[in-house]
Amino acid sequence: MKVVTAIGEMRSCSRGWKSAGRKIAFVPTMGFLHQGHLSLIRAARKAGDVLVVSIFVNPSQFGPSEDLEAYPRDLDRDLEFCREERVDAVFAPPEEEIYPEGFSTWVEETELSRGLCGAARPGHFRGVATVVLKLFNIVSPDLAFFGRKDYQQFKVIEKMVRDLDLPVEVVGLPTVREADGLAMSSRNKNLSVGERRQALCLRRALLRAREMVSEGETRAAAVRQEMEGMIGREPDARIDYLEFADPETLKPRENLRPGDLAAGAVFIDTVRLIDNLLL
Repeated sequence: MKVVTAIGEMRSCSRGWKSAGRKIAFVPTMGFLHQGHLSLIRAARKAGDVLVVSIFVNPSQFGPSEDLEAYPRDLDRDLEFCREERVDAVFAPPEEEIYPEGFSTWVEETELSRGLCGAARPGHFRGVATVVLKLFNIVSPDLAFFGRKDYQQFKVIEKMVRDLDLPVEVVGLPTVREADGLAMSSRNKNLSVGERRQALCLRRALLRAREMVSEGETRAAAVRQEMEGMIGREPDARIDYLEFADPETLKPRENLRPGDLAAGAVFIDTVRLIDNLLL
């Protein structure tokens, strides 16, 4: 397995694979890999001739008061996971390689990124779109794999690829969960035992929303009120947002129907967790 830190070397590897007619499958990550990441890596391994994983904690998608410094990192552990999964190359650049001095060009999707996490974290998706486009330009993948736990991110990247005519197929895979239903996240490591138990409140609230809609409730306000009550019973939980949206346009829904997206973000003390499901 190659461990590559320089853009020029990564491009050279990709050019060699392309010239040999090999299909490149790519999994971009911020590291601290878990089973959710590994599900993407395994799917990519089957789909491509060459598998590339990137590990880069992208500073431009964190706001000034967010948890960039606290975001968990363990490159040696990540590399061992990648070796076990038969990854061909890991691209793990330093920050200055991706954002050299004087960097000032950004990519911004202006419709799908407006609500949900985009409203709660201004500038977040500008950072996501910019780094993903850079990674696509560096790695030159034929296929790129993303988890649908970050549903809005997946849709924004899918739209960017379509709008900018990028020659890559974006593949979205289902959310991978712990045995008790908590969506897997690198941030779960930062939860105490008590906070970990409370973190299930968002999943339970989303399931209750689905149940209410299946029983005929169509009023988003009524469903949201029920969800807020469930989450509010946890002492360390604070709602960032609870929203309902069209699953394709991500425009808000006030009159709900089966198939709509229900999505939320909750802080458990200082740890921000997201989840979603289709009603």
